[in-house]
Amino acid sequence: MRKLLFCLFGIMIGVAIGYGREDFAADNDLQIPPYSLEYELSQLYRLDLLPQFRQGIVEQISSYDTTGLNDDGFSGKYSYLRKEGNDLVIAEMKGPGVINRIWTPTPTRDTILFYFDGETTPRIQIPFIDLFSGAVFPFVRPVCGNEVGGYYCYIPIQYAKSCKIVYRGNRIQFHQIQYRPYPEGTAVESFHTDWSNQARALLEDACDFWSGTFPNPVAQLQNAGSNVKVETRQLTLSAGESLPLFRTNKGGRIVGLELESGNALEGRNKDLLLQARWDNDTLPAIYCPLADFFGYAFGNPAMRSIIAGNNARNVNYCYLPMPFSKQAELKIIYEKRNEPQPKVVLNVKIYYLDTPQDPKIEGRLYTVWRREIEPPEHQPYLFADIRDKGHYVGVIHQAQGLRPGMTQFFEGDDSTVVDGKMRMHGTGSEDFYNGGWYALLDRWDRGVSLPIHGSLDYSLPMCRTGAYRFYLTDKLTFHERLTMTIEHGPEHNLFPVDYVSVAFYYGTKPADNPLLPNETLRTVYYPVSHVFFPQLMNLSLGGNTRIENHGRLIAATDEEGMVRIMLNDIPEGKYKLFLTYFETPDGASFSIWNRQKMIMDWKEAFSSKETRMEKQPLGELLITRQTNSISIHIRKNQHGDRFHFENLFLEKQDK
Repeated sequence: MRKLLFCLFGIMIGVAIGYGREDFAADNDLQIPPYSLEYELSQLYRLDLLPQFRQGIVEQISSYDTTGLNDDGFSGKYSYLRKEGNDLVIAEMKGPGVINRIWTPTPTRDTILFYFDGETTPRIQIPFIDLFSGAVFPFVRPVCGNEVGGYYCYIPIQYAKSCKIVYRGNRIQFHQIQYRPYPEGTAVESFHTDWSNQARALLEDACDFWSGTFPNPVAQLQNAGSNVKVETRQLTLSAGESLPLFRTNKGGRIVGLELESGNALEGRNKDLLLQARWDNDTLPAIYCPLADFFGYAFGNPAMRSIIAGNNARNVNYCYLPMPFSKQAELKIIYEKRNEPQPKVVLNVKIYYLDTPQDPKIEGRLYTVWRREIEPPEHQPYLFADIRDKGHYVGVIHQAQGLRPGMTQFFEGDDSTVVDGKMRMHGTGSEDFYNGGWYALLDRWDRGVSLPIHGSLDYSLPMCRTGAYRFYLTDKLTFHERLTMTIEHGPEHNLFPVDYVSVAFYYGTKPADNPLLPNETLRTVYYPVSHVFFPQLMNLSLGGNTRIENHGRLIAATDEEGMVRIMLNDIPEGKYKLFLTYFETPDGASFSIWNRQKMIMDWKEAFSSKETRMEKQPLGELLITRQTNSISIHIRKNQHGDRFHFENLFLEKQDK
């Protein structure tokens, strides 16, 4: 059944462009109604459908603090609409429509109930955690799941007249529920679990695609019989040159871009740019550093989604369809600096079809590249302000704090205004990317790529992170204007930051007032002050040493031992070293080493009364790839055998 359905869908791909709005049936026998469950499921993996316009502006209900402060779920005060007895009503939508996304970082075993069309008996009644666990059909992995601290569900939940979601528990905290109203009068069947064989097969294919066991979108088209053409070329560029990747004077669509670049996109200087033009546009449709387009973070490959990124073979790829009506041009620009720059060699594959864009039902792909170093206080960072008709399909975001310490800038909420109304308001930056709980072990603590969202990086010493999110079934339709922003800081946009982003949308024209990637904006910022926090220190223990963590680290030794701290992520150079530690009644003696070189002689950490020694200077060291660690040696003395310490600080001297 699955193989048969896949072949039938392949037949539909070539003719999908000829149908209005959301009707992409090949013929009446194979028709999938545009608001059916099967249609919603197909959008989970059919990237060829992504350019198509559709009706219904996405809205979101969330637990955000409506006063503008940061209680976005911590207390539960803003996490429900009202009480019905002891139950909490957390969402209520009037139909017809569909829920496309549910997210939380705080699932529980308490019951969640979904009531449809005014019914008094819930059709869904399961532990909240089982929306994401994969234990209850149809909420299966990986279309539902969890990582980087967040739990997400992309199973479409349709309703004909209404849907009310009730939480049966003492308190619910953070959540976001994203839904899309259907046009009034649309006939749709409300959620049930008696799925057709076709729906089950589509869900299985979506799960295969998300898990990486299904062919990529180009292979899908080829396997289904589409005449995918391939143009391969090798480009050698010197600084100051630009060369074409792809040109045509007839309509068609690019369905895949693959680029082998070696390490040319890595490092501090992002001088290789991608520029694209469609049809009669006067401005570029895409104009941004290649590294940012492919989801690199701070000079390193990072993103590995099912849509775009850098794969295990070190090939950069993008499978977002790029339709055009009359002509297209893609080229690489190698910007010149006032310093020596090497030649670069790029091997490029462009996959394309001759099927032209139908402007009545499809948009063209555009990007908005932005970088803002220290956005004004009290103003959020702007991802995109688009005055057009179309739909928003993704964003890649690098987030650098300009004040050393904890990454509190990532407390900021996202906000999306569509056609003059705020439709979505988030509960925190990592929440927007389906994550949660930064700076906690095995939560948002490193770069982790998932099918359509993930963390690009996380480093407390560098005070930086990054993320991405693509929209498939939940793409954000706009008819006149879309404005998407994100705060920098928990409240009032007060944290100094350096943000870089690429927003992706389908529309009819390039965004107004594009930002040009000048040399300053193409250069990655490296901080010169660094803080290591106890909860994410990379520690190794020597013999006779044990460690405890009670809000601070306590190293103890039977006689003499050591704790090594890796100084990962830090750029090479000469640094001054500081440490916050405690003099205590059980304080041992300690010394500081950089491998086998002592940089601070033995000193006692004893005091009859506990005393906090804030940011004490310990010496200087040279950090290289071979010497990026310090060791705290601990020696038992007549007072005790313990050394209590907290944050480690580095200040670069050779700036």
